[in-house]
Amino acid sequence: PTARLVRELDNSVANLALARAAQPPPDGGPPALTRPGLTLADLEQCVVDGHPLHPCCRTRMGMSPTEVRAYAPEHHPVVQVELLAVPADRWLSTGAGLPPLLPVHPWQRDHVLDRYPGLRPTGERVPARPLMTLRTLAPMRPPAPGRRWVGGCQHWKTAVDVQMTSAVRTVSPAAVRNGPPVSDLVAELAARTGCGLAMLREVAAGAVLVDGEPCRSLAVAVRQAPREPATPLAALAAPSPADGRPLAVEAVTLGYAGDPIAYFADLCRIVLPPLLALLHAGVALEAHGQNTLVGLRGGRLAGVLYRDVGGVRISPSRLRAHGVDPPPLHGDVRNDDPAVLRAKVFAAAVSGALAEQVAMLRREYGVESGRLWARAAETARETYRSLPPAAAGDAAALFGPTVPIKATTAMRLAADPLADLWAGQPNPLAERG
Repeated sequence: PTARLVRELDNSVANLALARAAQPPPDGGPPALTRPGLTLADLEQCVVDGHPLHPCCRTRMGMSPTEVRAYAPEHHPVVQVELLAVPADRWLSTGAGLPPLLPVHPWQRDHVLDRYPGLRPTGERVPARPLMTLRTLAPMRPPAPGRRWVGGCQHWKTAVDVQMTSAVRTVSPAAVRNGPPVSDLVAELAARTGCGLAMLREVAAGAVLVDGEPCRSLAVAVRQAPREPATPLAALAAPSPADGRPLAVEAVTLGYAGDPIAYFADLCRIVLPPLLALLHAGVALEAHGQNTLVGLRGGRLAGVLYRDVGGVRISPSRLRAHGVDPPPLHGDVRNDDPAVLRAKVFAAAVSGALAEQVAMLRREYGVESGRLWARAAETARETYRSLPPAAAGDAAALFGPTVPIKATTAMRLAADPLADLWAGQPNPLAERG
């Protein structure tokens, strides 16, 4: 394990150096958030440094430096997605249904496809821009007219057999089967609870069958894209192309008259209540800075969106207590352990997404972090006052002396580096509950 971690750190450092060297200097123009035609891909490609807590924040194990420059979002490329025709009897489709037509990432085409004969190139390639995860792509146009495809604005989560941070980013059989029903469940619960969260659903998924089973290296998930301007929380902490300061500074200036505490209070108000309400109802969202997006109107925060249900944990017992029958669940999504459910939510949202925002605001404005965490605690208290008494256990854990954080370095040194390991760190909400 030690030698593995050394190799991963070497790879991450080299790719981080490439990423930083590739960034143009600030252009001195108007705030990026005010520029016409700004897209989600533009915002996501502002994220240069990658995962804020992982020791291997820019790992691309298996990609050459040339390939990293050609495919990684921090290098701002356009990639050509190949569409392959799949024999109908070798195709599994879920959700709204996909034709036997597989979008293949060009790295996957060049390195993996020759192991799987029988797939026929259609001759069509769709230009797309990589989002923060590299393998999730925003097509710049739909497939050719006449092809039966899921309509509407969409992103494609492709399979790429490359390790990025902890895992090789294929699309597992469980993900193909879980994606549409689990994202439908989250959307239904969000509407039922009135918590204000909008779900970017995985409307369909498909995989090639190899020896009768869905192949994780030949699979895709099709996800709704935001229809209005939105940005992941991680991008708000990333440098603006205008002046190099975090994009959140533009939001604070444009929407909050330069008041970072008002900005953070609004952020907590739109992010925390949905997460806590859904946790109580039986769905633990892994709401880190990549999966959690916020709407911005004139710099003001205007709603929260969630995407990617791969890390979600669902409690059938909690769902049934709320009169909801869980859909069939595959893999490790099902879990009734309160500690596991709470760790998923609190580690991602408190130790991850909100902590990154607090650190950024403290650095940019010199604001004392306790003043910011007090706003988060106030929002959490108000939320729990509106929830039934049965949520008291979750509340006690949220305001406990420690808050979980994923022990990513220990995981890389473990025999099973993909099994979650948790550590406790002093909880910034503890004395404010």
